[in-house]
Formats: sequence, structure tokens, C-alpha cells
Amino acid sequence: MTDYNQNMGTEYERYNSDGTKQKQKKEKGKRSKSAGAVAALIVLAAVIILSGSMVVTKQNQFKLIRQFGRVDRVVTEAGLSFKIPFVESVDTIPKELLLYDIAASDVITSDKKTMIVDSYVLWHVTDPLKFAQTLSCSVSNAEGRIDAIVYNAMKNTISNMKQDEVIRSRDGKMTITVDETETETIGNDMELSAETEEIIEIKSLTEEIMEQIDSVEDQYGIEIVTVEVKKLDLPDDNKQAVYTRMISERENIAAQYTAEGKSEAKMIENTTDKEVSIMLSDAQAKAEATIAEGEAEYMRILSDAYSDPEKTDFYSFVRALDALKASISGDNKTVILSDDSPVAQIFNGQY
Repeated sequence: MTDYNQNMGTEYERYNSDGTKQKQKKEKGKRSKSAGAVAALIVLAAVIILSGSMVVTKQNQFKLIRQFGRVDRVVTEAGLSFKIPFVESVDTIPKELLLYDIAASDVITSDKKTMIVDSYVLWHVTDPLKFAQTLSCSVSNAEGRIDAIVYNAMKNTISNMKQDEVIRSRDGKMTITVDETETETIGNDMELSAETEEIIEIKSLTEEIMEQIDSVEDQYGIEIVTVEVKKLDLPDDNKQAVYTRMISERENIAAQYTAEGKSEAKMIENTTDKEVSIMLSDAQAKAEATIAEGEAEYMRILSDAYSDPEKTDFYSFVRALDALKASISGDNKTVILSDDSPVAQIFNGQY
């Protein structure tokens, strides 16, 4: 009966040899402790399994769910998703715009001048699955490919440009001097050309480099957004020689401008002198014509006056007075006249 009760799982009493009952409290305490430990282990296992099955995707991330190493699915939206614990693994790929600072490198221009170019690249992942397949989800691998691609594009671009063209295309703008009108000489007047400075847009160095970059999106699942040049410099060993040559070229240009300015100034001076001479000649001719007209008018008036008997005596009197006035000069104011002198006759009332 006792064995049956034990097999049925029912409680039964135990007795000592002296007939007293055995105490069961210690055995019950052990059973309760073991049951609690088992429950704790079960809860811990459940937490581990639950946490291992959750996948948290942030706004700036892609999540690749792999099943035994093979990509099973890609999570592109931010939020919470689930995977099979211990069977599926997760790879994280950056989703935001990334900056890669390219080390400064030497390039040679078409006129055989060496320049040091320091640049950086902005890029991002567009196809996480292809990025994982070709670059093993590694940003370092991607930067290595970008480095080679951008350097080749930069070398091909600058090797087809002269040094001054590279410098001018740094910002994509160039200032030139434009002649609005041509120099013409019409008669005695010379019309000078008017020069104005005009800023024209040219293709920048960044645009030239980007045109040389083949599409890497189809190949690696990434996109190169832009390549920006931080600094253009010259090697230290030939920097001074280049500066000396640039100074010499600028001095030659300045001398040429000075010579052109002096030549133009001489042309203006000659033209002005010619115009002044012509103006003086015209003015002198007009003055002589005016004097001649005045003298002719004077002679006409005298002729009219002497031809009129009524006015003849008056004009003779006036002329006599003028002659007397002209003869009195110096401190001696004494005039000796003969009787037959016209002036004496005037004073004697013979006129």
C-alpha cells in the first residue's frame, strides 16, 4: 500500500524505529528551492531567446538578416522586427551620408607641372544587398574602392588641363576683360574702346572630376554624391621656382599693359593736339574775316560820311582834333600851328 501511494505521487508518512514520525520540512524546502531555480532558468532562457529574436533598426541604418550566412531579407525601414534566434544573424549597414577624406596626392598637368590635390568625398549606400555581396558590408572596403576610383578620375581630369586652367576652375568662375566697342577714327574724332570686367561661369574642377567617375551604383551599390577639392598646392621642391616664374609673367603682363597705355595716351594726345590746332586755325580765320568785315564797314561809313556835304565839315573837325591829340605827347603841351594848318583853321573858325 505504501509503495502504491508512492507510485501514485501521494504523500505518505515515515516512522522511525522507535515508532515516532519523521519530519518532512527539510525535504519540502529543498523541493521549493529547486522549483524556483528551474523557474528562474526558464524565465532567463525566455528573455535570452526573446532578445535574440528582436531586431531594432534605426533611421540611419539598414539591417541584413542572414540565415546560415545567406542574406534572407533586408530591413530598410526604421522600427522593430524579429528573426529566428540562433539560426539567423544580423549585419548593420550605414544609411546616412558618409564623408571620406582622401589623402593628398600628386598629379601632373598637361604642361608637365606637378600639383598636390587634397580632397574629400561624400557618398552613401543605395543598395545594401549589392553592398553586402561585393564589399562584405565593410565601409573600409568601400572607401578603398572609392579612393582608387576618385584618384583615377582626378588624374585623368587634371592631366588634360594646364596648371592655370586647374587654378581657374577651382571655384568654377573666371573674370575676363571684354571690349564693348572697337577703336575707330572718324574725321578728327577718335572713339576709344570701353573695357569692362565680366565674370563668366566655367565648368568647375568638381564637375570635371564627376564626369570622369563611372557609375559605381550598379557595381557596388553605393553612390558618390560629390568630390570636393579642399586645397591645391605645389610641391615644396619647385614651389619657389613656380612663384618666381609667376612673378616674371605678371611683370611682363604689367609691362605690356603699360606700353599699351602709353601708346593709347600718345594717340589721344596727338588727336587732341590736332583738334586744338584745327580749332585755333578756324578761330583765327573767323577773327580775320570779322576784322576784314569791320574794316570794310568802317571804310563804307567813312565813304558815306565824306560823300555827304553836311557831314564833311564835322568829320574833318573830328579828324583834326584826333591829329592834334596824337601830336601832343610827353610833358610839352605846346602846339605851334601855321595859318594854313587845317587845325589852326578850325580854331580860327575858318571851317
